[in-house]
Amino acid sequence: MHPVSALTFGIFLAGYITARWDLVTRLYELAIFAWDHGVITRAAKGFTVLSIFFILLLIPIERIAAREAAFVSTNTSKEYSIESDDSQNPQPLEGGISAREQLRRRGSDAPKDGISGILVGWRNSDLDVLVVSVLQGVEVGKVKLRKHDSRANGAGGTQYHILDRCGRHPLQVLGTLNAPSTTLHFEPKFLSLRYDRRDAAPRIDCSSDTGFTVQVVVFDRPDPKRMQYLSMTPISLALADNGAAYGNVPPFDTFNTDEDADQKRRRKLVEKLKQHTVVRHPRTPKELALPTIINQVNCSAELNDLMQSNIGLVGVRTRRSLSVSERLAESAAHLRNSVVQSTKSAYQKNVWPILSEVFIFLLMVQRILAEVTLQLLDWAPFPNAAALKDISATAQQVDIRLQQFCYWPAQYLMLQKRRSDWESISYSHSEYIRFYNSLWLVANDVIIGIAIGSYILENSAHVAAFIDDLVDDYSIAGLQRMITWLEN
Repeated sequence: MHPVSALTFGIFLAGYITARWDLVTRLYELAIFAWDHGVITRAAKGFTVLSIFFILLLIPIERIAAREAAFVSTNTSKEYSIESDDSQNPQPLEGGISAREQLRRRGSDAPKDGISGILVGWRNSDLDVLVVSVLQGVEVGKVKLRKHDSRANGAGGTQYHILDRCGRHPLQVLGTLNAPSTTLHFEPKFLSLRYDRRDAAPRIDCSSDTGFTVQVVVFDRPDPKRMQYLSMTPISLALADNGAAYGNVPPFDTFNTDEDADQKRRRKLVEKLKQHTVVRHPRTPKELALPTIINQVNCSAELNDLMQSNIGLVGVRTRRSLSVSERLAESAAHLRNSVVQSTKSAYQKNVWPILSEVFIFLLMVQRILAEVTLQLLDWAPFPNAAALKDISATAQQVDIRLQQFCYWPAQYLMLQKRRSDWESISYSHSEYIRFYNSLWLVANDVIIGIAIGSYILENSAHVAAFIDDLVDDYSIAGLQRMITWLEN
């Protein structure tokens, strides 16, 4: 700090303390009272106990967690060479590199036992594959025969939708894991992997004279049930991109017109700048394939769960004839399903249409009232006059909450479409966050308003007396003391 500034601040502080000497005296008396009654001692003891707890327990736990995280990060970022058939440890290659095989899979998918399995996933290129699932106890030929059934049964959406999102590459068998027989010839089209509990990453069965290097990328899948996903761009929570969600339906078609025009102008400037660029670097195939690989990683968890749930359909044997008890149990289950289905159908045909019409009518009435209130808040009596929401903070908050209320029906309808699609599709995540954020804001306002209002109503006399003393002390008595001090 500059010396002049420090001197100015000191003079101001000394003058303020002199003017508020009664406040300083009260603070001093309060400190003496706290010291006499042991308040400071108890606070010091509590701080000491918490400090000891933090030093002895929390800091060691944090250091252990950081060490484990660094260890896992180091192990998963290594590049593993081709394993020689006569050695238990991977050996680096001395010769030239002819190609690089990239294998991406999740460490938690590795089997904890020695049961063999097959690798199912996408082949993005001849030397670039992504493992989606490990099917244990399954033969390769049977998977090829039943692949359509195992991918379609129990899916939340059509398999063509998610496959189109993942680069339109069909799922295929990529190789085997812990196969009984060992192959000495390395075949990029059909991998042979080994994995043990002590291994940090899978090992490839291959001789050392192949000339390939292998890069194994182990990753944790995003959980679609928790709305986790990878993206090359950050999620946008602004209301400016609601046009894609609501379409050209009034009144949503008139929102953010200025922002849209500004975005069009910026896009034109960017296109002109591209035309005047001297050097252009074309995007490499790896850069072009990166968005597809990210989508494949996002969809891998859901596809793995689907294939694991349908693994019983792969290579299933012909069912034997049912016994009498099994037929009776199947008939009872069929009867129960028939009763449930008929009850649900009767409810949807007779009760639900009436309830939906009543709900839509009440929603439209509330929407009309909200639109009328918004027009009143936005109405200006004169051309250059300010609207009510511009001069009142309460009116501004009411305007914001009513706009959020008008967004809710369209947002809710969009979230309902999410249930009929794959959870890995992340186009509705931003709408989900906006919807429940606005609900929480409104609920928070209501809860705080009810709490403060009930407190004021129950303690109106004490609140009025406190506000009166506060206003009198700081606006009248304090001003009088200031004038008296200045006169003296």
